[in-house]
Amino acid sequence: MKDKIILVTGSAGFIGASLSKRLLENDYHLIGIDNVNDYYDVSLKRERLDILKSYENFKFYETDISKDDEIKDIFSKHKPDIVINLAAQAGVRYSLENPGAYVESNLLGFFNILENVKNLKCDKLIFASSSSVYGHSEEVPYKVDGSTDKPVSLYAATKKSNEVLAYSYNNIYKIPTIGLRFFTVYGPMGRPDMAYFKFANMIASEKEITIYNKGKMSRDMTYIDDIVDGIISAIGFDKFSNDKSFEIFNLGNNAPISTWDLLNHIENSIGKKAIYKFEESEIEVKKTWADISKSTEYLNYNPSTSFKKGMDNFLDWYKDKYL
Repeated sequence: MKDKIILVTGSAGFIGASLSKRLLENDYHLIGIDNVNDYYDVSLKRERLDILKSYENFKFYETDISKDDEIKDIFSKHKPDIVINLAAQAGVRYSLENPGAYVESNLLGFFNILENVKNLKCDKLIFASSSSVYGHSEEVPYKVDGSTDKPVSLYAATKKSNEVLAYSYNNIYKIPTIGLRFFTVYGPMGRPDMAYFKFANMIASEKEITIYNKGKMSRDMTYIDDIVDGIISAIGFDKFSNDKSFEIFNLGNNAPISTWDLLNHIENSIGKKAIYKFEESEIEVKKTWADISKSTEYLNYNPSTSFKKGMDNFLDWYKDKYL
């Protein structure tokens, strides 16, 4: 497997960089693509990239997956065997401010990846989906075959669209394809737009936090190392449960954490109390909770990092870097 060339889009992102580092440490030949946009702190993305660029088996291209000609040239030059698409415009709330970015990256960009995978006849496509596709589903924990036809944000709608597009391409062109629904990924060097990171920033600087829906929400927070384990298992996976060689898996922790438990843990670590106000929101789901039984059976996926251990790892990194 290590003689395979792997292409990772979104390689300067939190999950993409963490996965790339693990693969590079294990001597894979890696091609990275990222547009390094300013949706959040670019210096953090550059810091991740600097780590990756220290490996001789890493080649990086700073471009956008929506740029058809540039992506086509990269595929033609390197002929990747396995493509892992983690590039996307992230964030539920930002989709209210800049919907065009989601169409460009998550739809047009993903279409370009599908076309190039098809044309090159790659061995496998793995792509990032999201727990957001479950919307306001009351069927918890969320099963892979549960309802995903009522997304409550544009971000969720684009991720559901990715699954539908990938399925159709797999049906026609027979490229083995795996979609991974990630559940609230966190850890050191994570995304500053995520609630846990924002809470730490606001508590440390004694600024007011907006708590949505009176804090009556919970998220299936999943530590980055466990997510990377799951993706690497998907790379080697070949025991598809159907003749279409297409699978969707949940990568979560099967243990939702409430807004208040998250907030209290960060308060205790930083040593300050949060200042907050309440606001109602229609695009925030009440609970995310992954049924990971299929992932455990097929990918041997067994997340082992407790919330306390994982959040302490993040907070140790955060305090060392910012405080």
